[in-house]
Amino acid sequence: MIAKSAQNCSCLLSRVLAQLEVFLWLLSVMSNSLISRSAFLRGAVAIMPLSLATAPWGLLAGSMAIEANLTPLQGQGLSSIVFAGAAQLVAIGMLKGGAGVFSILLTTLLLTSQHLLYGMSMRSVIAPLPGRWRVGLGFLLTDELFALTSQHDKQQFNRWYALGVGLTFYIAWNLFTLAGIVLGSSIPGLEHLGLDFSIAATFIALITPVVRNVPTVVCVAVSLFCSVLFSYWQWGSALVLSGLAGMTAGFICNKLYVGRT
Repeated sequence: MIAKSAQNCSCLLSRVLAQLEVFLWLLSVMSNSLISRSAFLRGAVAIMPLSLATAPWGLLAGSMAIEANLTPLQGQGLSSIVFAGAAQLVAIGMLKGGAGVFSILLTTLLLTSQHLLYGMSMRSVIAPLPGRWRVGLGFLLTDELFALTSQHDKQQFNRWYALGVGLTFYIAWNLFTLAGIVLGSSIPGLEHLGLDFSIAATFIALITPVVRNVPTVVCVAVSLFCSVLFSYWQWGSALVLSGLAGMTAGFICNKLYVGRT
């Protein structure tokens, strides 16, 4: 039994590493540039705390996939291809509940729609890069990568730094998912240990540093209040509606706040 589990883990890990081939060619170029290596390592180090913070989240994603009767390969595939923590957890829950493919795709689209805004915000620094870089960084774009690079202008932005952030987080997420799959196969009920709190903790860590003015405080406060209220009312679109309410309140407050200063 132990030998079989070890064989399955080895097979899954090899498949995860195979998914990284599209990015590994970028790393081979780094041998010719000390500056590139330094920037990549700085990005890897900068994302490490957030990567470790998502460990319970990844464990939960892996264990829930097993609990939903997905095969280990299917569960790992969600992390290696979809690469969206909250969307993965919701999609797995919907699969477990018997939801249809269209409902799952629509929900996933709504939950990850902020990435469109991320892309638009970073367009000025990403657009001049070669196509392979745009595709690679576009795939690696997450809330965490955006939080660490969104403040960089054209002079400050370094593609190797961004690659270090994104690729390190991608590897960590897949390794934690793999651990969740292995543990989920041997420890039933792992998803009931409260690991989902790491989701809230991670986003609190991401949001807190950018709350620096009154409009942002209003946006966060309204979103928080509405999410609790709409969830209490059992609205199916509570998360999306609370986000829209918060952005609207923040926009209005920004207009009034700027107008008075």
